[in-house]
Amino acid sequence: MKLPGARSLRVRVTVLATVLVAAAGLLLLWLAWTLVGDAVDAVPHMPPGTIVRVDGIDVDASTLAQHLRQHAVTRVLIFGSLAFCFVVAAAAILAWTFTSRVLRPLREITGTARRLSIESMGERIGEIRSRDELAELARTFDDMLDRLQDAFDSQRHFVANASHELRTPLSVIRTELDVTLSDEHADVAEFRRMAGVVLDATNRAGQLVNSLLLLARTDGAGLVTRELVDLTVLVERAWSAVRGEAEQRGLRADFAMQPSPAIGDSALLERIAGNLVENAVRHNVDGGWIEVTTEPGAQWSTLRVRSSGGLLDPAAVPELFQPFRRAGVARTARSGAGLGLSIVRAAVQAHGGTVSAEPVVGGGLAVTVRLPSV
Repeated sequence: MKLPGARSLRVRVTVLATVLVAAAGLLLLWLAWTLVGDAVDAVPHMPPGTIVRVDGIDVDASTLAQHLRQHAVTRVLIFGSLAFCFVVAAAAILAWTFTSRVLRPLREITGTARRLSIESMGERIGEIRSRDELAELARTFDDMLDRLQDAFDSQRHFVANASHELRTPLSVIRTELDVTLSDEHADVAEFRRMAGVVLDATNRAGQLVNSLLLLARTDGAGLVTRELVDLTVLVERAWSAVRGEAEQRGLRADFAMQPSPAIGDSALLERIAGNLVENAVRHNVDGGWIEVTTEPGAQWSTLRVRSSGGLLDPAAVPELFQPFRRAGVARTARSGAGLGLSIVRAAVQAHGGTVSAEPVVGGGLAVTVRLPSV
């Protein structure tokens, strides 16, 4: 398929090359005409009235000299013009031919880009025969397609998981409504029980939606505000929100905290501390333990949360930062949406910090966050 853009570029390059060759040819033709004229004029002139014999005919020397000069200039113009036309035509043909070969990789790149769609993201340009800037462009284009395909695949996976997570509470609500409304003998107590289940499922769906909105606002976004926040204050707020649940489950909490300043968005920093402490409580075992440490630094402040829990495969720990992944529980469990560590990672990256996790010997997880303090 001939592409208009490639054809237009081919025409422009051909015209430019032909014009340049034509200009050079005209310059050479003018120089040749001038040199021949000067050379003829430099021939010594015979005295006026001198007669010379040419092929048995007596001719005036001055007339003969004028005729020879005019003949030489005319031949230069005729043969020079023929050579000029031939050179210009050859330049145009060669430029058109070689431009086609040079622009072939560009046509392949353009054709691949035109054929691409969400369903055919796997198509690539591949290796091309040239080893110039066009080959580098093709490799760069393929690398960009690889990144786009990864992004599309990740987005599909995320949407599928989000849909499944939202379907679970909606299914619970619909089932409860269908069962209760179909029961002709349902009393007030049954309706109250149904309302409680529906309220719980609605709250879970609302929490999931709020988490998705927070993740969308945080992931890949910059900071709107920057202020100095003490991490110990954020940890205390997070602990006060889950302290009752921790006491009910018999969890032992140890805090080794020093004033640790961090620069950034106070709301996002509070969500980092809140998610880590909430995960340490909700993904713990009954009668387990929690350790929270904050350490100040010259440039970085550190927040570390360690907790007991189920045994974790070290190779699977990095996957916990992916959306809808939970530590040692089923994806459909009611203990959360599986977005806590995803939000933590996105918020930490927005602040230019780092986050890492490692399994605890005997079961559990340790998460370490480093945030800029200056």
